[in-house]
Amino acid sequence: MELTPTGSVTFLPTAGTAAAARPLAPDATALDALAAGYDIVRQPLGEILPRLSAVLAELVPHRAAAELSTHCAHSPFKVSGDTAPAARIAAADLEPLFLAGVPGVPWQGTARIAGAERPVVAVTTDATPRGALLVLVREDGAAPVDAGALAVTQALWSLVTSHFDRLATEATPGALARSRAAADTRARVIAELSETHSAALTGLLGVLRSRHLDDRAARATATELAVSALVELRAEADRDKAVAEERADEAFGRLADALRALLRHSSVRLELAPVDSVRHVAADVAHAARAIVRAVVLTVLEQETTTRVRVGWQITEQELRATVRDDGPGALSFCDLGSARVADRLDVLGGRLEVDAVPGWGTTVTAVVPLATPDAPASADPLRALGARELQVLGRLALGHRNRTIAQELHISESTVKFHVAKILTKLGVASRGEAAALFHAAA
Repeated sequence: MELTPTGSVTFLPTAGTAAAARPLAPDATALDALAAGYDIVRQPLGEILPRLSAVLAELVPHRAAAELSTHCAHSPFKVSGDTAPAARIAAADLEPLFLAGVPGVPWQGTARIAGAERPVVAVTTDATPRGALLVLVREDGAAPVDAGALAVTQALWSLVTSHFDRLATEATPGALARSRAAADTRARVIAELSETHSAALTGLLGVLRSRHLDDRAARATATELAVSALVELRAEADRDKAVAEERADEAFGRLADALRALLRHSSVRLELAPVDSVRHVAADVAHAARAIVRAVVLTVLEQETTTRVRVGWQITEQELRATVRDDGPGALSFCDLGSARVADRLDVLGGRLEVDAVPGWGTTVTAVVPLATPDAPASADPLRALGARELQVLGRLALGHRNRTIAQELHISESTVKFHVAKILTKLGVASRGEAAALFHAAA
């Protein structure tokens, strides 16, 4: 298997930040492993990979841990560990391992990671519909990991990804809000970087192809390098799109499978009107739409006289319309759907719920979800406009930390911190760090 490094990396706190975690010893019991798994999934989302890395530090000694999680729309690629190899690990390094991996069968060997051949342990799981990969980058000359340690690592990774998948599938309002904010920021940054790099490479190609320059061999070599970089840039954007979005027809297919399982032993007949579109929609929109439909269907099934339920999606340029129609008593109301948190999920996405009940004929419930990210009203929550990294920076700024300290804590450069602070002040509409800190404390 030939691997080529490329791309960029998003850093999480290193394993050192998870010092409170107790590493699993080689002679750990099943109870120890269960306790470790419980401890890992209790962490905030951004701390789960560092905590998992810390727990596996003795069982599978490694210098860095990286994950490629296709269930995570806003941050599918994460790295944790010391900065030597971790600083250069890219999503493209992990993709061949992900494609070649066999779920449930850990693989150890040598792969090209961070620009060099390195010993790794690659663990793939199918605990999520599209799979997930954990890669542990080891020291050169490290002894092979025994089968027992690999089995524990596999079990913990499957547990972690199952936890992630549940959060994504259920699309709870809090998690959905964080996902939506992070996905928006990430998509915007990727688009801006892609446009900048594409423009630079295109301009470079124009110069290199000029017949007015000398040294044909040098121009040919440089042109080949620039073309390769442009192709890889576009491939990286395609890889990101494959993770961050779902095709509408495939997203509805996953919903249909879940509903068939739900009504398998019910006397209610399920009718499906598949979406006639191959357009891609944001993964958080697809997750939310499926969760909302399932919640509505469960409410509909509580009506004793219901014999038929029809579910369909419609996709327009601006929105996704998910409709659930039944032949029940026609007595459902907004209040009946409130316990399912349908309205809360829609509020996060800027959507709305329509209920049309006709006594004796049934009820039609339509959830309308905008496909574009809604603008958050500044008066409601000024911090809603900030992305996940900006919130991390603002939180430390509000504690009085200077840029250098924030950079060290978040493992980013001081210039990047300055950039985030400037964006924070602009988004919050304030003129100083003190005013931004005051807004943070007022919202806390």
